[in-house]
Amino acid sequence: MNSAATPPEPYTQPPFLHPGDRVLLFDGVCKLCNASVQFVIRHDRQRRIKLASMQSPQGQALLQWFGQPTEQFDSVLLIEDQGLSQRSEAFIRLMAQLPAPWRWLRLLRWVPRPLRDWAYDRIASNRYRWFGRHEVCLLPSPEHRGRFLDDPS
Repeated sequence: MNSAATPPEPYTQPPFLHPGDRVLLFDGVCKLCNASVQFVIRHDRQRRIKLASMQSPQGQALLQWFGQPTEQFDSVLLIEDQGLSQRSEAFIRLMAQLPAPWRWLRLLRWVPRPLRDWAYDRIASNRYRWFGRHEVCLLPSPEHRGRFLDDPS
């Protein structure tokens, strides 16, 4: 998988997004991914990051728009600045949006990408075995529903 996908030419805005939006696409049945989303909600006090499960209609539309697989999910994806980041790069860019001390994790960018992605892939390929999975995507709580693209409000 390419680490940074670019939008189709000529550039048009991805579906469901406005200029400047940042969206974290995550595997909605993965317990580790859901815990990560709760972490982002808790620490992203400025609400910089919107959320969408990859299984949602909005997530599926964004995956298709960026030419990504729509049934097998092996990485979180971060959409920002008209591009798509995945694997360790998505993680680092996501952490850079959070307040200190979490933003300091962006220093991991100094670790060579092949090594970062190797570590990321080990966790991603074992996430269901180590952390489990939900049978269906969890719905956001009422107080967090507005953070998700799945909500029209």
